[in-house]
Parts: sequence; C-alpha cells; structure tokens
Amino acid sequence: MSSSLVSLFERRGPLRRVGVIGMGYVGIPAAVLFAHAPGLKHVYGFQRASTSSGYKVGMLNRGESPLKGEEPGLEPMLAEAVEKGRFEATSDFSQIAACDAVTLAIQTPFADPKDLLPDFGPLFEGLGQVGRHLEPGMLVVLESTVTPGTTVGPARELLESASGLKAGVDFALAHAPERVMVGRLIRNIREHDRIVGGIDAASTARAVELYEHVLTTGQVIPMTATAAEATKTAENTFRDLQIAAVNQLALYCEAMGINVYDVRTGVDSLKGEGITRAILWPGAGVGGHCLTKDTYHLERGVQQLGADRLDFPPDLMSLYVMARRVNDFMPQHMAHLVTDGLARVGKGLDGARIALLGWAFLGDSDDARNPPSEPFRDAMLAGGATVRVHDPHVEQYPGVPIEHSLEAVLEDADAVVVFAGHAQYRGLDPRRLRALMGREHPIIVDGRNLVNPDAFIAEGFVYKGIGRGDRNRHTLR
Repeated sequence: MSSSLVSLFERRGPLRRVGVIGMGYVGIPAAVLFAHAPGLKHVYGFQRASTSSGYKVGMLNRGESPLKGEEPGLEPMLAEAVEKGRFEATSDFSQIAACDAVTLAIQTPFADPKDLLPDFGPLFEGLGQVGRHLEPGMLVVLESTVTPGTTVGPARELLESASGLKAGVDFALAHAPERVMVGRLIRNIREHDRIVGGIDAASTARAVELYEHVLTTGQVIPMTATAAEATKTAENTFRDLQIAAVNQLALYCEAMGINVYDVRTGVDSLKGEGITRAILWPGAGVGGHCLTKDTYHLERGVQQLGADRLDFPPDLMSLYVMARRVNDFMPQHMAHLVTDGLARVGKGLDGARIALLGWAFLGDSDDARNPPSEPFRDAMLAGGATVRVHDPHVEQYPGVPIEHSLEAVLEDADAVVVFAGHAQYRGLDPRRLRALMGREHPIIVDGRNLVNPDAFIAEGFVYKGIGRGDRNRHTLR
C-alpha cells in the first residue's frame, strides 16, 4: 500500500464531499443516496450544459427527478436532499476541486459492435474535467461499464496527463461498476453487493470507504480494477446469454407447435441440491444500455489483454456474440409474425396500419435506450406500413412521434403489436380493441405474453405470440 497516498488520505481526513458526474439512471440515484449518508456532508451532481440534457440541472435543483416511469423512493429522497442543502446539481466542473471523491457514471456505447470500438468520447471528456481539477488525496471512481483494462490504461493516463499528478501516489483510482435495474434504482444500490477494484490496495480501501456509506444489506467485494471491469461485463453477458437461450427455445417451440411457457415451467420446476436450472423469459428483444453492448466490452477486453494467450476453438464463433445475435434477431422475428398474421387475412405489409404498444425496452419504465421496438418499426416502415407508437411513460424520442392516447393509436389499425410489458397493456380488452380497430379479423402480436390468446381468438383476432406454437396456427373464427 502506497505510504505517500495513505499519508495524503490521513491529512485530508474522512470522505465528506462527493461529486457524481453524469446525471442519468445511475448517477442520480447514486448522488441522492450519498446525500442521505450521515457520514457525508455535501454532494455535487455534475451535468453538462448541453442542449439535450442541460435541463436536468434546473429540475434536480428543484427536487424534481428527470427520470420518469416508476422509481420508488427516488423523487422524495431527492427533494429532501435539496431542501436540506445536501445536494446540488451544477454544470460548473470547477467545483470538482472541492470534492474528496468523484465518481463517473457516463454511458459507453458502441457505434458499430462489429469493429469492437466503443464510444468513450463522453467518458474521456468527463475524465478530462476531473483531471483539470484534481487535487492531491482525492479519489476517482469509474462506475461506467468499460472494456477490461480501461481503468489502469487510458483512464489513468488521461487523469495523470490532465492533472500532472500520479495515480496511486497522489490520488486514488478505482472501478466500482453500477449494478442497477431501472424501476428499482435506490433499492439495487443499497442492497446489491458492490464490486470495488482499485489500481492498488490504497485505492481499493479508499473506494470501499466511499461505498460503505450507502450499502444496507449489500456487502463490498474488493478485487483489482481489471477484475472488477471483467465482473461487470461478464455478469451482463451471462444474463444476455440466458435470455438468448430461452428466446431460442421459444423459436423452437413455435416451430414444434407447443407452448414455450409450459416448457419453461417444467424446466424451472427441477430444484434440489446441486441443481441449477435458472431460466428467464422470452420476449420481443433485448434493449437498454447494458446488455446490448457489454458482451462487446468483454470481447474487446480479451482481445486487448490476452488474445495471444486465449485457448479457444479457432473455428467457432464466440458463444457470447452468438447469443447477442439471437437477441438482436427477436425484433425481426416479431416482424415475421406480423407479416404472417397479415397474410392470414389476405393483406400484405405495404399499406398496413400498425399500432406499436410500448417504446421503452422495460415494462413500466421510460428507459428508451436501444429499444428493440426501434428496429421493428424500421422494418415495418421499410415494408411500406404505417406505424403509430404508444407509450404511457416515454415522453419523446428522436425522430419517432410517441402518442399517449391508446385509443388514437388503435383506431383503424390492422395489427396491434405489444413490445413492452407495461401494466396498462395487461388489461387489453379484445372486444374494445376490435371495435377501435374496425377490422373483421384484426391481428394481435404479443411479444411479452401479456394477453390471453384464447380471449382474442374467440373475438375474431388473428393471434401470434412469442413461443406460442400451440396458438400461432389457430383456426380463424
């Protein structure tokens, strides 16, 4: 453990002021929880004054969350932190110098996964801001999901170049990846175990000190920075793999004329010592910021850090990349179901009117990052269809008009397609839908297993559902 860095910590004293860079789905709840930690004095939420997201500063300072959808506890805790003067949002990055610790929660997407080149521009810009205002004895933590090797590599180099200080000697540097799900942000941060990996023992210990302020039932799991990066990318890769497995099973069940949910129940029933049959749910596709790209961070990591040592069958594609492709295929499969449904009533895609229900990728959320509904809509438009989109939570999306009146979207539609598991769609009434759609045999394609197939079939609908081989070829009534 670096004695000079430990001495700087001792002179600085306990962590009291924390800065969180990036006011999004990760940064906002993290900042709010830091602001409620008794041992911490003040929290800054840093957000660029950009045309697309600068509005967040004003909203946050009024105690209003810019995150819509259901997020239990977040807004009341935010309002209380603002009222008590423990939290403030700002676009003045010079305030970083007043912090004892700074965390960065900035997205790291891939523009084109095929080239394995992530867009680290916003993250590196944030690191540059930190470096320009970095003071001796401070702690810097990357919470963004990154390619293994980023913290000890380019992140360290950027901070050292901008500050003139040396990581592990003059300041602490660590990676502590977020592990949250939209709709349960506050709960996840408190209750999930926290992976914390520093570039050295002193950095790890200082980062552990920071996160112990916000954990309730969760525990800290210390490791190296690169191991922490690999942990985050691997856990999302494994979840994506599990989803791909059940999506492939759903496609098989459709082909065999059976119900994937019966098969899933059977598989899930086998329990006992040493038995693990974790099986997830099939659906219209995987969206969001994490699962859609973390596989590629893991693939990039092994190429950069161990390609010359990797012992893997040379003629095989990565199992993880294959799983990613299966999940990327599901919106296309939804398009096939729509086309098949239209064909059953003698219609083609050209000129068809499609009601798309649910733009967000997650039920009862406004998170519309990388939604599987987008490639589906693109395919429908390319085929000459008209698509109207409804979502009760998503306010707007670039280039896509979002309607908030379900009746307006359903009116005169040939097909209604359920993409998101919003609670509002669970109570869809087939008789009312048929009256609004005004078709003798309207079509419903269920991508989230929300509706009762038999009720819609009895009302004259053409029903199609993910994994519902037992119903997808039903007799038309």
